Amino acid sequence: MTFTLPPLPFEPAALEPHMSARTIEFHHGKHHQAYVTNLNALIKETPLAKEPLEEIIRQTAKDDSKAGVFNNAAQVANHTFFWQSLSAQGGGEPPAALAEKLTTAFGSVESFKEQFKQAGVSQFGSGWVWLVADDAGTLTIIKTGNAMTPLTMGLTPLVTCDVWEHAYYLDFQNRRPDFLQTFLDHLINWAFIAENIKQVKAGA
Repeated sequence: MTFTLPPLPFEPAALEPHMSARTIEFHHGKHHQAYVTNLNALIKETPLAKEPLEEIIRQTAKDDSKAGVFNNAAQVANHTFFWQSLSAQGGGEPPAALAEKLTTAFGSVESFKEQFKQAGVSQFGSGWVWLVADDAGTLTIIKTGNAMTPLTMGLTPLVTCDVWEHAYYLDFQNRRPDFLQTFLDHLINWAFIAENIKQVKAGA
């Protein structure tokens, strides 16, 4: 199959003033598109060309000879998930049921935010910070470097924030902590998290 750039779930300017249309246009239209283009070129006329994206990620995750395929496939998936993690109606306080789950896992919603931000700030170099669930439905925060994804760890991603510099440099320059705070205060898609938690329960 040939992969295509997934459309954004919002208009490029919908997240302003918290994330600029210019950032979205470069991040989605240039960076995300490049991963799609590279992946298609790397798998062309190989057995992987017939596989869905998640299967390509799983098959190449620990194969150093296919590191290029993995990096591009995982970044296609990670970015698609990131766009869904954002919402123009995001931020603020989560719905009561989700707030209860976050409080159980992290002590309070505020503590979740603090731990999520700290994980993102402390990720050395490029990478991602994630809220994930294991098969038992236990929520944890993890960070991954470069293209690494919870999909290779037996974990279900619930929400992510991209901490590669291209995600925030046009708007925040080197102020990654400010970007993460803005994500948590104004952009995090609580409804997306709640829906993903339901899917964990459904598959348990």
